[in-house]
Amino acid sequence: MITVYVPRDSAARSVGADEVALAITQEAARRNLPVQLVRNGSWGLFWLEPLVEVVTPGGRRAYGPVTVADLPSLFDGHFLQGAAHPLAQGYTQEISYLKNQERLTFARVGLIDPLSLADYRAHEGLVGLQRALEMTPSAIVDAVTTAGLRGRGGAAFPTGIKWRTVLNTQAAQKYVVCNADEGDSGTFSDRMLMEDDPYTLIEGMVIAGLAVGATQGYIYLRFEYPDAWQVLNEAISTAYAAGVLGASVLGSGRRFDLEVRLGAGAYICGEETSLLESLEGRRGQIRFKPPLPAIAGLFGQPTAINNVISLATVPVILARGADFYRDFGVGRSRGTLPIQLAGNVARGGLVEKAFGLRLDELLYEYGGGSASGRALRTVQAGGPLGAYLPAAQFDTVLDYEAFAARGAMLGHGGLVAFDDTVNMASMARYAFEFCALESCGKCTPCRIGSTRGVEVIDRLLAARHKARELELLNDLCETLQHGSLCALGGLTPLPVQSAIAHFPEDFGLSPSDSLIRRA
Repeated sequence: MITVYVPRDSAARSVGADEVALAITQEAARRNLPVQLVRNGSWGLFWLEPLVEVVTPGGRRAYGPVTVADLPSLFDGHFLQGAAHPLAQGYTQEISYLKNQERLTFARVGLIDPLSLADYRAHEGLVGLQRALEMTPSAIVDAVTTAGLRGRGGAAFPTGIKWRTVLNTQAAQKYVVCNADEGDSGTFSDRMLMEDDPYTLIEGMVIAGLAVGATQGYIYLRFEYPDAWQVLNEAISTAYAAGVLGASVLGSGRRFDLEVRLGAGAYICGEETSLLESLEGRRGQIRFKPPLPAIAGLFGQPTAINNVISLATVPVILARGADFYRDFGVGRSRGTLPIQLAGNVARGGLVEKAFGLRLDELLYEYGGGSASGRALRTVQAGGPLGAYLPAAQFDTVLDYEAFAARGAMLGHGGLVAFDDTVNMASMARYAFEFCALESCGKCTPCRIGSTRGVEVIDRLLAARHKARELELLNDLCETLQHGSLCALGGLTPLPVQSAIAHFPEDFGLSPSDSLIRRA
């Protein structure tokens, strides 16, 4: 029996993976060839999807991108034996895009059948949970703190400090909430992990529950992720049946329950307090802080709320030790980050690397430069509210503090590239438009300031005397940054100010005109 892997990841399915999988089964049956088809996750090499792999004595050999029309020639060319073909990419693990990564959080993604708990266990799954069950809650928190794990959702707040606060807050009921409302442009690592290795997230949430004393967890899932919804629910059902979840986790007598709740498509619910409001059944609006969610979160109880990647990274820390994880990275940015390459790049996809890599290495050595063949002009990091870094700053190191020093943020690790045809005035205007559309409306700077921002940009582009409009734009950005209740309004000035500072010519400004104040 020959084993063939075809991804079930939604990115692969969007370009025909389901049709290719069905056609392989049918063609093998027609030729009376024994084939076992496994639907694995995507390796994140999106330009090669659908990527078909065949298990050979030497390892898994990859072919891609494969279409239904390619299958007759593949079968005729004996691809089931790993033979050469124009679509052959060699052994999967030897593809340079993969070979040069440090996959810790994504170690199993692409390798296993996402819904097979046996497959998960066979590749170090549940080792971290078993060790956590032998530790005190404080020792688990110490391990996460020592590892240097920081939030992978935006603010990069140390995970161990957040967990310690929840642990030390006395309450009859505590919660673990996973923020899976992945809404930033160019981001897909959360979706990939939930679809392609859901047990890692489940294991991470159970460990978090043990660490802080919580017995109930919720995954707040983005409404636009139907495949993740299906996979997570099936995986949770399997985990309950296997005793990974429920009244006695792995027979320990410790309880942890978990369920998935769907969001309603609001970007603002990616902010943790708006998420909690929505999870409680109310309109997603910002809560005043303090109190922090770690003290009074879901239903007023202490709540550890973390991003998908943060929670999914915990199992490897517990399985291999805090020092192992901490030895990756630079400065205060420890471990690895799943980076998402999107926009105008030749090879878009997911790259998990230790902190310390330079931006230009990502864009050119992994991304292959622009898809258009033109020069890359800028990259936006950190979602629609992230700063634009010009080509002159492509030497920036992948590090939270290095990005902050240049007025940018690394955020969720999404990079969206633009070539030299982009109009940066339009991009700055879009930042205000986006904020106006997605504002929850609770605070005046965000609700009103974003709409006024669109108007000021329009006047700036049309004005004969630009100094007055530029000064007004400065004041507006300062008001948004300092007066908004949350990061939606507070970060909107980043893309606007960076676009004007680095690309003044697109606004009809001289370099000296563009030296606007930085709040």
